[in-house]
Amino acid sequence: NVKIVISNKQKAKGLLIAKKMGIKHYFFDFTKSKKRGKIVLNILKENNIKLICLAGFMRLLPAYFIKLFSGKIINIHPSLLPKYKGLNVHQKVILNKEIYTGCTVHHVNKYLDSGKIIFQKKVRITKKDTALSIEKKVLETEHKVYPKAINKVLSSL
Repeated sequence: NVKIVISNKQKAKGLLIAKKMGIKHYFFDFTKSKKRGKIVLNILKENNIKLICLAGFMRLLPAYFIKLFSGKIINIHPSLLPKYKGLNVHQKVILNKEIYTGCTVHHVNKYLDSGKIIFQKKVRITKKDTALSIEKKVLETEHKVYPKAINKVLSSL
């Protein structure tokens, strides 16, 4: 049951879907003020949010935020962590001639893509694959995996 969608990208697909479905949605430009984080925190508290699910979130959360929601923030990352943390994952996979890549759902901690792994799924790479084709395959897998991981985490809360 999605209660709120928050994005730092004004045209994020999640915001458009939330709007269509009548779900509360917010856009915040975090580059203009760090105080926006406290606004987001208040929104989450006011709406009694039990689990925060990050997707396409390209920032490290502040330590106070992670501490307040300890064990209740998860992220999906387009690699088989602990390999290929951060950005440009698909290019790195190709450069290293990997046979498999995939996605990982993990708990968020103060370190980049380093929290406890909840769920992983492999995706086969072919010799014809490009960074873009791998991105599409992994994204398709992410859409299947993330709901399963969310249910798993929610059942343990």
